[in-house]
Amino acid sequence: MSSEYKVSSEASFVVRVADLHKRYGSEEVLKGVSFAVRQGEALAIIGPSGTGKSTLLRCINRLTEPDRGRIWLENTEITNAKTDINKIRQQIGFVFQDFNLFAHLTALDNVRLGLTKVKKLSLKEATERAMIELRRVGLAEQAQKYPAQLSGGQQQRVSIARALAMDPKLMLFDEPTSALDPELIGEVLHVMQDLADEGMTMIVVTHEMGFARSVCDEVIFMEKGVIVEQGPPEQIFTQPKQPRTQQFLSKISELYGRTSS
Repeated sequence: MSSEYKVSSEASFVVRVADLHKRYGSEEVLKGVSFAVRQGEALAIIGPSGTGKSTLLRCINRLTEPDRGRIWLENTEITNAKTDINKIRQQIGFVFQDFNLFAHLTALDNVRLGLTKVKKLSLKEATERAMIELRRVGLAEQAQKYPAQLSGGQQQRVSIARALAMDPKLMLFDEPTSALDPELIGEVLHVMQDLADEGMTMIVVTHEMGFARSVCDEVIFMEKGVIVEQGPPEQIFTQPKQPRTQQFLSKISELYGRTSS
């Protein structure tokens, strides 16, 4: 069991994480996590709840400040105190599990807000770009509806459109389907699969093992703040090397078996 992973400085890597640590009081949530994601790759992070997966994502764009370690977006060190983190965040899309939409704004306004306020586009330019992204996630016809008028799956797709509108180099997904009814999960995963097929660089914290196995290029299994095992999906899901990975996947398989029976 090891959290060691060689992190290269090659330009083809969009994000690199080296020896990341985070503690909350006496609890060490991240214990030296290292990994890298290449341009166009989709990385899935799986593991039991409470093991630091969401904290890791939040550290990548410094919504949570790591205690130790270094993170790069391409050749810019995110963890350098001199780095303009607001500029970095414009290049990293973040999709949360609870949507984080403004209830008083329409779907269109939620998507174009960052374009006018941050990117300083004109209202016409922002509207055109926002509609492109809403169309991309299959919601052009819902543009004038408010979040309360949309299903959970539609709200999450608006969140994805909002992130995509900023033209990010990296997309982070923090359990994007966990707040959805089972029948709505597929529509969000379909959009995410399309993004992966288009070559979007993505890190996805997920409990959706089918998505991790069929869509992602690499899978990390985390527990207790460390990377237990990392590798291609087929290796992780069919020939895991670590007993703890085998145990976790066996439990997941049993759960899905009971659910479907």
